[in-house]
Amino acid sequence: MPAKSKAQQKAAGAALSARRGDTPKSDLKGASLDMFETMSEAELEELAETSHDDLPEKHDDLPEKKD
Repeated sequence: MPAKSKAQQKAAGAALSARRGDTPKSDLKGASLDMFETMSEAELEELAETSHDDLPEKHDDLPEKKD
């Protein structure tokens, strides 16, 4: 599952860094802490490696789908 926003991709990268021991868990907060506690390293890698070139800054910035 690719990241849906740049914010999600960055949070996954921070959580992945902590999971690998490169960053202290105490540095995490918000979404990155939630991701660290609930996702596997493989899931975090998948989100973190998403190219963010065409992603909105936040998920709220996505255009709404029309029925």
